[in-house]
Amino acid sequence: MPIKFVCNPGAIAGPTAAALPTAEGAVQVAMEELPFTLHSARVLILGFGRVGKLTAHRMGALGAKVTVAAKSYEDLAWAAAYGHEAVRLEGLNCELGGFDLIVNTIPALVLPRQRLQWVSPAAFLLDLASAPGGVDRAGAQELGLRVLSAPGLPGRTAPVTAAAAIRDAVYHILWELEA
Repeated sequence: MPIKFVCNPGAIAGPTAAALPTAEGAVQVAMEELPFTLHSARVLILGFGRVGKLTAHRMGALGAKVTVAAKSYEDLAWAAAYGHEAVRLEGLNCELGGFDLIVNTIPALVLPRQRLQWVSPAAFLLDLASAPGGVDRAGAQELGLRVLSAPGLPGRTAPVTAAAAIRDAVYHILWELEA
């Protein structure tokens, strides 16, 4: 007799489910690291995928002035539709000095030393991207910038939710195989 797997096909599973605790963990880390509230903080989100969208939403809900930098015009249009400022990632240089918090979600080097020179020394950089990350850590260190690399944030800030997301993803895969 085959094994019957029961799951809720309407539940959020997979990478999207992992994005939720990542975004909330980013808020937690920012609140711990910044010497002021997120309300009115100038926040730059690099990338507007699952994690970028949810992080921008959570930061904006707390009153942060959120700017999104992305490559695709579609992502920029969605960011603007959600009420965020939107800028092209490729043209981002001197604007970097205007942010209190920079959150990277892109798993490719988007903040090399050449760009980091524009970042305010008072800013905090939070790299949520998986390896290799998006911030030149050696360059940031040379420039005296504060950077925290935090891939795997869901497991540290919300381990039960992260485990449930993995469980549900496995159940969804098994459910689809059975269908």
